[in-house]
Amino acid sequence: MHILKYNKTVRGFSIFHFHKGRVCLTAVIAAALLVAGGCKSTEDWRDEADERAEHYLGAAQMVVSGRDEKLVIETPGDTLRRRLLLDQNLAVFNEASLGIRDLPDSEYWEGGKRLKPAEEVDVGFETTNVLRIGLSDALKIAAANSREYQAKKESLYTAALGLDLENHAFRTTFSGMLSAAVNSTAPGGDRDTGYNNQMKLGSGKKFENGTQVSSSIAVDLAGMLSGEKDSAWGLVADASIKIPLLRGSGRLVNMESLTQAQRNLVYAVRDFEQYKREFMVGIASEYMGVLLSKRTMMNEEDNYKRVIVSTRRSSRMADAGRLSQSDFDQSHQSELNARNSWISASQGYEGVLESFKMKLGLPPDAQIDLSDSALLDLEKMAAKFAKTDMEEYDAGEPGMEPELGKPESVDDGILKERVDAAIRVAFENRPDFRTNIDKLEDAQRKVLVAEDALRAEVTLGGTASAGEGAGSGADGNGDFKLNESRLGGLLNIDLPFERRSERDAYRSSLINLESAVRSYQAAEDSLKEAVRRNVRQLREKREQLKIQYTAVSLAERRVANNDLLLQAGRAEMRDVLEAQAALVSAQNSLFGAIKGYRDNEMQLLKELGLLDVTVDGVWKEGSLDDYGLLRAGARE
Repeated sequence: MHILKYNKTVRGFSIFHFHKGRVCLTAVIAAALLVAGGCKSTEDWRDEADERAEHYLGAAQMVVSGRDEKLVIETPGDTLRRRLLLDQNLAVFNEASLGIRDLPDSEYWEGGKRLKPAEEVDVGFETTNVLRIGLSDALKIAAANSREYQAKKESLYTAALGLDLENHAFRTTFSGMLSAAVNSTAPGGDRDTGYNNQMKLGSGKKFENGTQVSSSIAVDLAGMLSGEKDSAWGLVADASIKIPLLRGSGRLVNMESLTQAQRNLVYAVRDFEQYKREFMVGIASEYMGVLLSKRTMMNEEDNYKRVIVSTRRSSRMADAGRLSQSDFDQSHQSELNARNSWISASQGYEGVLESFKMKLGLPPDAQIDLSDSALLDLEKMAAKFAKTDMEEYDAGEPGMEPELGKPESVDDGILKERVDAAIRVAFENRPDFRTNIDKLEDAQRKVLVAEDALRAEVTLGGTASAGEGAGSGADGNGDFKLNESRLGGLLNIDLPFERRSERDAYRSSLINLESAVRSYQAAEDSLKEAVRRNVRQLREKREQLKIQYTAVSLAERRVANNDLLLQAGRAEMRDVLEAQAALVSAQNSLFGAIKGYRDNEMQLLKELGLLDVTVDGVWKEGSLDDYGLLRAGARE
C-alpha cells in the first residue's frame, strides 16, 4: 500500500508503505496539515508579486535605458505633504489627507497586516517655517509627491504584473486538492456513518512548441465510523501528453501571447521614459510661470511706486501753478489704475503659486516660496544674448529702400542641414518613437499566427494510468501495479474545410499591418514636424528676446528723459505716464519672452530625446549647441 509523504529536506514527495486503514487516515490528515502549513500568507503573496514585477521591470528598463530604476509605489513612512500639514498646522478633515498609513484600523482595514513596514524617510526639507525650494527641488518633490506621476508609476507596475501572468503559462504548474466527506444513513432503522477522503496532487507544463504534458496522483480513503469500522484505500496515477504537428505547432505561434506581453512591457517602459521628460518639462515650465507671475507682480509694484511719486510731484506742481489740475487728475487716475494692476498681479501670483503646489502634490495652503535664481540666471543669459546681437540703429540714406533681412528658415541654408541632423537624433533617441517601428514587426507576426490558424490540425496524444480507487478490489482496497498500467494513444485530425472565422482573422491581420504602416508614417511625420516647429519657435523667441531687451532699455531711457523734461516744464504729464506704462509693459514682455525661450528650449530637448530624467526627478540636459540650434554664447 502506498501514499505520498512530504519530505522537508528535498521539498518533494516520496512513497512509503503501510498496512492499516486507520494509519492511512492519519497519514492523509497529516499530509493535509503539512500542505496547509505550507500555504503563504497575504504578506508573502504581496512580496512575491513585488519580486516578480521588479524583475520584469528591471529587465525592460535595461533594454530601454540601460539602467534599472526601482519604482516606489508604496507610501513611505513620511512624506513632504504629511510634514507640511502637521508642521505648519494646516487644515485636515480626514486622516486620508496625511496618507494611507494614517488611516485608522476598522472592520475593513488593518494597515499593519497589509502594508509593508514603514521605512524611515527624511523628507529633506525644513517644514516648520516657509518652505523655500529651487527648480531642482521642485522636480524631486514632484517625482515623490505628484498624484499624477504616482498613477503613471502604478500603471507601469501593473503592466509588469500582467507579463507575469502570461509567463506563468509556460512554467511547470502544480495543483493540490484535499476533500473529505462524511455520510450518514439509516436504512432499516440502524444508522451507518462513513467517510471518504481524497488527496490529489497534479502538475502540468506547456512547452514552447505547443506540447502539453500533465500528470496527477490521487489517494482515496473510505471507511466506516460505526458498525464494523472497515476501511479501504486506493491510489491512482495518470499522465497525458498532446503534441500538435501542424496547426498550433512551433515556437512563434505558441509564444506569441508571451512575446507580445514582453514587448508591451517594453513599450510601456518607453512611454514612461517619455512621460517623465514631458512631466518634468511641464513642472519646470510651471515653475518658471510662477516666477514670471511673481516678476510681473514686482514690475507692477515698481510701476505703482513710480506713478505715486509722479502723482505727488504733479500735486505739488499743480499747487505751485506749474501744472494744470487736469494733468494732476490724469496722473491721479493713472495711480489708481496702477494700484488696480498691482493688486490683480498679486492675486494672480497667489493663484498660480497655489496651482503649482497642487501640481507638486502639496497642499495649496502650505507656506512655500520659490527661489528666483532660475529666472535670474535666464535674465543674465538674455542680457548677454541680446547685447551680443544688438547693433547700433542704422538710419540709412534718405530715400533708400529698407532692407528687412530674410528670417532664418528650416528649409534653407545651413539651418536646414542642422535641422535634418536634429531630426535624425530624435529618431535615434526618442524611446517612444522606437515603439512605432517595433509595432510593425508585431503586426507582421500576427499575420503569420493568423496564417497558422488556417492549416489542418493534427494532434498526437497519449495517456497512461495505473492504480484503482477505493472499493475496487475484492477486499475493498485498490491495487497499484505498474505492470498492469493502462496506456492509450490518440491521433486527432481536423481538416481545414471550415475556417471561416480564421479566414476573416487572417484578412484582418493584413489590414492591421496596413494600419501599422500608416501609424508609423504618421509618427515619423509628427516627429519631424515637432522638431522643425520647435526650432522655428526657438529662433523666433531668440529674436523676441533681443527686441524686448532693446524695448526695455529704450523705455527706461524714455521714462528718465520725460521725468527730467517734466520737471523742466518741457514735457506734459501725459508723456511721463505713457513712458511709465510702456516701461512696465516692456518689462513684463521681456520676462515673458525669457520664459518662452526657455520653454521652447526644453521642448526641443524633449523632442530630440536629449533630456535624461531619472525616476526620482533628477535630469540632465544635452546640448543644442552641438547641432547649431543655439547661437554661440546664448547659453553658458
